[in-house]
Formats: sequence, C-alpha cells, structure tokens
Amino acid sequence: MSKRIFALLSAFCFMGFSLLAQAQEMAGETKSEVPELTAFHEVIYEIWHTAYPAKDAKALRGFVPRINELAARIYAAKLPGILREKEEKWKTGVAQLKAAVDAYNTAAAGKDDQALLNAAETLHTRYEGLVRAVNPLLKEVDAFHQSLYVVYHKYLSDKAYDKIRGASADLVTKAEAITKASLPKSQAAKTEAFKKAASELLDAAKALDAAGKAHDHDGMEKGVENVHAKYQALESLFG
Repeated sequence: MSKRIFALLSAFCFMGFSLLAQAQEMAGETKSEVPELTAFHEVIYEIWHTAYPAKDAKALRGFVPRINELAARIYAAKLPGILREKEEKWKTGVAQLKAAVDAYNTAAAGKDDQALLNAAETLHTRYEGLVRAVNPLLKEVDAFHQSLYVVYHKYLSDKAYDKIRGASADLVTKAEAITKASLPKSQAAKTEAFKKAASELLDAAKALDAAGKAHDHDGMEKGVENVHAKYQALESLFG
C-alpha cells in the first residue's frame, strides 16, 4: 500500500470517528435524563414504600450511607444541553434536596423516631420536586423538544438550511402529536391554555416547513426562532 493511499485511509477513518463522536455527543445532549437522579430513586423507593410505612426507624437509619453517597452524585451532576434552560430550577431543587439530606442525617443520629419519619417524608418530597423540575410533562412534548434542540442549537447556528428543511416536516408531525395529547389530571385546569399554545406551536412548525419548501433562508431562520418561542410559551405553562 502506498503512503498516499495509507494517508487517505487514515484521514477517512479519522473523519469517521470524529463524526461518530459528534453524533454520540449530540445524542447525549438531547436526552432529557439525569442518571444520578434516576439512581437516587432506588433508595427513595425503599424508604418511602417499605421502611416509612412500617415506621421502621432502624431501617431508616441504615439508609444513611447510601443516601449520602447517591445524593453527592446529584450535587455534582451536570444537566444535558436539552435541560439547561431549567438550570435555575435545578439549582434550587438541589439546594432543597441537600437541606433535606442534612436534616435526615441529623434525625438519624438522634433518638427521636418521629423526627426521623418526618425527615424521611421531607426527603421524599424534595426528591419528587427535583424530578418534576427537570422531567418533561408529556412524552409528546419531550419528543418535539429533542428535535427542536438540534435544529435550534446546531442547524440554525451553522446555517445548515438543508438540514433545517429536512427536519421541518418532523417538527410538524411532532407538533401535531402534541395537539392530540391529553394533560394529566393534576394539570387539567390548564387544558384550554395548553390547547391554544399547542395550536400556535403547530402553526409555527407549518410556517417553518413552508419556508423550507420555498428555499426561503431568511424565512427559515425566522421560522426556527418562532417555533422556539412558541415552544417556550407552551413549556412555561408548567414552569
């Protein structure tokens, strides 16, 4: 094999690995999940569904090392790109969780079993609050946001009009799915506002798709910004 051919093959391999790395990085950025938060659920489940109902103070005290270990990972966790708009809520929730963990440690070190039960209840509440702060309300909204994240944060900044055009039909399909979704009972009072916001999001997605088909680059840029604004308006209903 000549040196020239070897150099070309090496260059192609490098480009392949680079593209794969970029794809993997983007996939991680668009996943609405904090693994450290998911891992903490294991100990919370045992506390809340086993030890707490049985008022088993001995078992509750035995969870302290695991609570501290798993909580420390949450304190150090970084949100994926798709969740960074929720950074302030995350920081507030983490601070509240840390206060609950500290209170649990104090109660576990004492002899007041009722105080320990109260601390366990607070810990559960703060954990659930942190989960709600970052988890999407509906799977349809999450699916739309995953596609929009790439379009808004990658394609738009790169002025990759062909890629925006290719993604716009998918955004329309996913926006339509949102208009057909039903809110959970806990959010039923916001149904009318949700329907209005979802309809406006669909209209914005259709306008972007039309601009793409017309190869209107300026219209596509404004269209992406408008879709993003309409998505934020819908998301704010549950902030």
